[in-house]
Amino acid sequence: MTRGRCRQIDTSHHCCPNPDCAYRGWVGWGNIRANGHPSGGPWRQLLCSVCRRYFLETLGTLFHGSKHTSVELIVHVIGFLAEGLGIRGTARVFEVDPNTVLQWLVEAAEQLRAFSRHFLHDVRVQQVQLDEVFALLSAVKDGAVSTAEAIERLERSPRWVWVAMDPKSKLLLAIEVGERTLVMAQRVVHQVVQMLVPDCAPLFLTDGFREYLTALLTHYGYWVQPPRRLGKGPMPKPRWMPLPQLLYAQAIKIVRRRRLVWVSHRVVFGTLEAVNAVLAPHGWHINTAFV
Repeated sequence: MTRGRCRQIDTSHHCCPNPDCAYRGWVGWGNIRANGHPSGGPWRQLLCSVCRRYFLETLGTLFHGSKHTSVELIVHVIGFLAEGLGIRGTARVFEVDPNTVLQWLVEAAEQLRAFSRHFLHDVRVQQVQLDEVFALLSAVKDGAVSTAEAIERLERSPRWVWVAMDPKSKLLLAIEVGERTLVMAQRVVHQVVQMLVPDCAPLFLTDGFREYLTALLTHYGYWVQPPRRLGKGPMPKPRWMPLPQLLYAQAIKIVRRRRLVWVSHRVVFGTLEAVNAVLAPHGWHINTAFV
C-alpha cells in the first residue's frame, strides 16, 4: 500500500480464507492488514484488503474457536500426551476435565496431519519400516466411540495404528488407523509412495503380515511379456513383476503365550547382499524395532 504509515506488523505468512476471494490461499501478496485485538483478546484480527473480510490470526490452528484456556496450558497438555502420559493422568496433573484433554488431542492430530501433508513431499529415503500398533483415536472423531468409552478403552487399544517411518531420520511418512486388512495396507503404501520422489525405491522392512507384499507389488511393479517357449502357438499372458530395484524383507515374529520366542528373517524382493548393503553402514539388521 502507498497510503498511510508503514506497516509495523508482518502479515506475509497469513492468507485470506474467504473462498470467494481472488487471493484465497496466497501468502506474501500484501493484501492482509493487522486490525488490532478485538475486545482486548490475546489474538490479533486480520483484514483482507481485497474482499474486506475479517478473521483471527488463529484461524486454521488448534487455538481457534471458543477456547478460554491459555495457550501455555494447551501446549503443555499436548506435550505430556506426546511423551506418553495417559489422558486421565494428564487431566489430573493440569486439573482439566478428561473429555477436554481428549478433544484437544483429536484436534491436534488433525492439525498435525494437515501440516504433514502440506510440507512432506518429494522425500528421498534409503529404507522404510512399516508396522502396526494398537491405539484408539479416529473412532472418537467419527462418533463411533463416545468420549467416556474412549477414555476407558484407550489403554487397552482395540484399534490398529499403521506407521511407516524412515529409521535413519526418524521421519514419520504415514500414520493411519484401521483394521489389519489389504485395503489398509494398500492405503499406507500409497501414502508413502506419493510422498517419495518418483524414482525413489527404498528398502522396505515389515513384519510377516502378508498383505504388505501385495501392496508393495501393486505400487512397485510393471508388466512383463514372457517370451514364447515354442516356435508356434499363442503368446503367453503378460505378468506383473516387481521392479528390479525393489528391495523388501520381512522380520517374522513367533509369539507364544504373548511372549516373543523367535524371530526369523526373509528377503522377499531383491537379494540378501543388496539388503545388507543398505543396513550394514548403520549396524542394523532386518527388523521393525524403530516403529
